[in-house]
Amino acid sequence: MSIRDFENISPLIAASAYVDEAALVVGEVSIDEDASLWPMVVARGDVNTIHIGARTNIQDGSILHVSHDSEFAAGGFALQIGADVTVGHQAVVHGCTVEDRCLIGMSATIMDGAIIRSGSIVGAGSLVPPGRELEGGYLWVGSPARKARPLRPEEEGFLSYSAAHYVELKNRYMARP
Repeated sequence: MSIRDFENISPLIAASAYVDEAALVVGEVSIDEDASLWPMVVARGDVNTIHIGARTNIQDGSILHVSHDSEFAAGGFALQIGADVTVGHQAVVHGCTVEDRCLIGMSATIMDGAIIRSGSIVGAGSLVPPGRELEGGYLWVGSPARKARPLRPEEEGFLSYSAAHYVELKNRYMARP
């Protein structure tokens, strides 16, 4: 795995978190217990902070980044990802907030200042524009993302299932010799 300091700031990774050897974590990134970053994930906290909550999984090829403080973005945009979140393959999650128990679909893009409220599913390939707030409990799809419908009970259950499944899977990876 490639864990790198940036300007004397080191990532903080819980002992029970899994960062695949083919992932890259740079700078001011904190990864909580039982979280997992899979092959080809990039988490680049070089110009602002990234926090990844407990039991959250960031799947293959996803990009996590932030925006710096500037005249165009006062204070910049940090990235906050809550607990029990699944970020699907090749998603781009940039300078936004994703609250607990969400699923960000494969190849979805979440832009600066967006807020994804707890219990949301953002469909594969969807685009959440800058500053947009998505109400929890719904499926959001499209470009730009729009509210499609309330989540079904089985979809709500899948949010917890997916997080638990990836904790078990990362444990299997960590147990390898």
